[in-house]
This record gives sequence, structure tokens and C-alpha cells, in this order.
Amino acid sequence: MAPERAKSSDTPRTRTEKVHHALRNAIIEQRLPPGSRLPEDAIGDSFGTSRTIAREALGRLAVEGLVDLVPNRGAFVANPSLEDGRGIFTVRRALERAMVLELAGKIDAATAARLREMVGREAALAARNDAEAIRLAGEFHLTLAQITGNPLLLRYVTETVSRCSLVLAMYGRPHSADCGAREHSAIVEALISGDADGAAALMDQHLAEVASRALLSSRVEKDIREVLSAYAREIDIG
Repeated sequence: MAPERAKSSDTPRTRTEKVHHALRNAIIEQRLPPGSRLPEDAIGDSFGTSRTIAREALGRLAVEGLVDLVPNRGAFVANPSLEDGRGIFTVRRALERAMVLELAGKIDAATAARLREMVGREAALAARNDAEAIRLAGEFHLTLAQITGNPLLLRYVTETVSRCSLVLAMYGRPHSADCGAREHSAIVEALISGDADGAAALMDQHLAEVASRALLSSRVEKDIREVLSAYAREIDIG
């Protein structure tokens, strides 16, 4: 059974967006383990779409670093090492420090309420669904990037958050998501109060802590059609 899911603030609309969104969740939630082959025909069959749409969705995931496209072999779920993860987090810390420095003191009441609500949902999920909490934690960071109104920053934060989410899903220690929710709450309050230096320090410390929460975990092979059938039932492909 697929996990219960809170609605994203960026609801997919086209067929490609819907398939991309569902595949992204399946990867980050570790329903499709690292190294899994992603045949276009199996994806198309699962969602009732063409191979062209499957190929476009896989291309988007490749840009985000969640899928590796191997010439003459096909698409595979990315399989980053812990060393890869450390490098990704180094870049992410620099990006998100700049992001919060830009946002501090510019959060209006409606946006503050939205961010607090996101953190509340994340905290509620942390105790019962680590994979979903990781996904929602990533959405929190993407929401901050969207609020800046800087499309280039959003693009790079999206890529690094996606890659980090996969690393966390692969190596993250169980029950660490509740710590992230508390840290997100502190960052939000610093942004609302206009404490730029405090928000930057909190974000840097938060991402350093997240990067440190890792251990090796076992991986189990799963059939792609069986995995994706649960995600396909949740969306109206149109």
C-alpha cells in the first residue's frame, strides 16, 4: 500500500508532470531502490501512458539527479555513494545559506502561516513515516526557494534537494525526521523575525546535522510494475 500523502503546493497538471511527480516520490520513498532499471514500457503500462511521456519524465528526473540515463542500456535509479552525498550537501549548504539571507524579514503573514503549517505536517509524519517525512522535508526547502522568486536559485536548490533526499532515503538513520522538523521550525521563526544571520546559521547547522544522520542500509529488489501500480491509482492521468 502506498503511504498517505499530503498534497504538494506544486500540483502536477500535464501527463508528463504527473508521471514525473509519481516516479520522483517512488524513488525518494525508496519504493524503487537505487540501481533499479526503469524501462519506458513498464512505466507507460503502469500509468496508462505512452513511452514518449515516460521518456520525458525520466529525462526530468535525470536533470534532478534521481535517474541515470545510460547509453544503450536505459534508465536506472541513481545510486549515489556516501562520498557523493557529502559533496552534494557541501553545495547545498552554500546555496541555502544564500537563500535564507535573501528571505529574512520578507515573510508576510500568509507565507508565515503556510510555512508553519508545512512544518506541523512534517512533525506529525515524522513519528510514523520516515520516507514521507523526508519527501515533505524536501518540499519545505523547495518552498523557501520558490518564495525567493529567483528561478535560477530554485533550479539549483531543486536539484540538490532531490539528490540529498535520495541520499537520505538510502542512508538516513530511522526516526531522524523529527529532528529535522524542529530545526525547520526554528529556521521559519528566524526568517519571520528578520534575523538573517540567525536564519543562515540555523540553516547551515541544520544541513550539517542532516548530512551526519547516515548509515548503510540493506536494499531489496522490487518489481517496477508492482511498485508503480500503487502510485498510478492515486493520480488521474487524464
